[in-house]
Amino acid sequence: MRLEGKTAIVTGAASGFGEGIAERFAAEGANVVVADINEEAGRGVAERLGDAARFVRADVSRDADVAAMVAAATEAFGGLDILVNNAGYTHVSAPMLEVSEEEFDRIFDVNVKAIFLGARHALPVFRARGGGVILNIASTAGVRPRPNLTCYNTSKGAAITMTRSMAVELAPDKVRVCALNPVAGETPLLAKFLGEDTPERRAAFKATVPLGRFSQPRDIANAALFLCSDEAEFLTGVCLEVDGGRCI
Repeated sequence: MRLEGKTAIVTGAASGFGEGIAERFAAEGANVVVADINEEAGRGVAERLGDAARFVRADVSRDADVAAMVAAATEAFGGLDILVNNAGYTHVSAPMLEVSEEEFDRIFDVNVKAIFLGARHALPVFRARGGGVILNIASTAGVRPRPNLTCYNTSKGAAITMTRSMAVELAPDKVRVCALNPVAGETPLLAKFLGEDTPERRAAFKATVPLGRFSQPRDIANAALFLCSDEAEFLTGVCLEVDGGRCI
């Protein structure tokens, strides 16, 4: 019960890493707002988690949606302690010049702008409560870029830099800001990262990971739990690779 009495928002929580984080947080005693653009799947996650969870449909690239998401947390649970910016978007693995302008904009809206919007609306609540935690789910792509994912890589590099800058700026408010950098995982985005989800491409990628597998939602959830708990109260600006050794 390491998050007992705390309230968390997890974006992109209808599937993948976000679903795993929401489940782990609820199991550790947190009230959880399951935020996602996928209403059917998001409601299913919230219903499975029970009375301690609420679903909010939110496009995290839209200011009004993010404002409503934070308001829903405070209305349902009386406040907010943790914001996990997990929602992500990518293009299919391809040369940079084959990525459309619309895809580029969507990638940066979801992977970078959403962090800013989340802070804009969560910070007043955090300040009123005397502190809080923002956890951004970045990627090893921002640390060790891969070919044919340049636009995505760049967005995650921006998320990492934004995490560190926010950590310094918000420290006087007792708001900790950290990030996780997962290696490619068993999520709905995997096929896009690989370009094509085939046994051969999976094997080729696993060969680049010293521990020999993709990340799993439980790996990211366990790391998120630690960084968002009071056990990590002196950690801010940390961008932790959860990657089986890939970035070594």
